[in-house]
Amino acid sequence: MSIRRVFDISEHLQPSDDEPIRSIVQETPDATIVAWIVRPGQCIAPHVHPHGQDTWTLLSGEGHYQTDEAGTTVRIATGDVVVASRGEVHGVRNTGSQPLVFISVVCPLEAGYRLLPSMAGTAPPLIGSSGQA
Repeated sequence: MSIRRVFDISEHLQPSDDEPIRSIVQETPDATIVAWIVRPGQCIAPHVHPHGQDTWTLLSGEGHYQTDEAGTTVRIATGDVVVASRGEVHGVRNTGSQPLVFISVVCPLEAGYRLLPSMAGTAPPLIGSSGQA
């Protein structure tokens, strides 16, 4: 049996007028690959992965990426690769006029997910296999 290795990102992007949707492209014992589309003004709430890393590759758009619990942000845009190591705060708000589209690779699978206490109840919906953001 052959394992699928090539994916068409357009099959996984799911725009939403509410919260951005976490759409799983593939989940293996090693990692979870997620497609995101964040519309202008939308955000992914700041969170951490206590037991792993989250790497984002930005395909289009721009935003302000949160880097700590105090709310410090840096501008990110098309072509950037953004890395949140184990336990580092990260989240994003689309501050541009176009959708922010990116691929997230969270590894290992058991990286965990913890929303910052001030953001509890604002996690984005999950689409696809079971797992953590």
